[in-house]
Amino acid sequence: MFSAEDKAAILVEALPYIQEFYGKTVVIKYGGNAMINDGLKEKVMQDVALMKYVGIRPVIVHGGGPEITGFLKKVGKESSFVSGLRVTDEETVEIAEMVLDGKINSEIVTLLNRRGVRAVGLSGKDAGLIQARKKLATVYEGDDKKKVDIGYVGAVQGVDIRILEDLLNQGYVPVIAPIGVGENGESYNINADYVAAEIAGALHAEKLLLLTDIEGIYKDFNDKSSFLSSLTVSEAHAYIKEGVIAGGMIPKVEACLKALENGASKTHIIDGRLDHSIILEIFTSQGIGTQVVK
Repeated sequence: MFSAEDKAAILVEALPYIQEFYGKTVVIKYGGNAMINDGLKEKVMQDVALMKYVGIRPVIVHGGGPEITGFLKKVGKESSFVSGLRVTDEETVEIAEMVLDGKINSEIVTLLNRRGVRAVGLSGKDAGLIQARKKLATVYEGDDKKKVDIGYVGAVQGVDIRILEDLLNQGYVPVIAPIGVGENGESYNINADYVAAEIAGALHAEKLLLLTDIEGIYKDFNDKSSFLSSLTVSEAHAYIKEGVIAGGMIPKVEACLKALENGASKTHIIDGRLDHSIILEIFTSQGIGTQVVK
């Protein structure tokens, strides 16, 4: 148990960070185990509530891949993937939109509202927030590569943040489902990391936090002493080219690079499996995870 003096010391340690980030915007990409585990989910909501009550302006962008897969199974539809992207026909994108916007988004908003945080759920289709275009999958056949149409999988074409600025200025926490709208009004399912990056850049966020299911980036994943607590943009590009950063970490690092390029100040890949990982990153001197900075 912490003594009263220990608790006071923790609060004093947090004070300069509270002062530094007061009034600043922090975009949180909420995904991974922190969305599935009820205990971790509770901790994330507490972290967001604390941020809000000390004057930080949180924005949440959430994923939901496992939930989409689970619901597709319930209706007898198997998921298939090409180059890590879900093949998304018209029925699948309707289900994805229902799960992301109707179920997950609503649940997050309810959990925050119960803690006295005024949260508002949005899809990227609301007020034209996220304009999307079709994203083609890249398939390699020997030394050749080709682009494959896998349906209603999208890339961010542009963002209109006026609705977010209005909500933030009125004290609300926006909670965004990563569904974009095409030029003909069609829905596109978009990788939530990339949506969070575009939102963070457009809002000139102080921080983009990507919650993941690993500690951060290692130069050699089998060597825990090779953990990288900080990367510059040029180092990140080099590590992707060299294969040090590979697999599912590539879109997360690319998201960090995009956010920095578009106007965010700092980006962080943190372990969402840790209790109160957001608070540990923002309000402590040591922080956690890997930061990617300009």
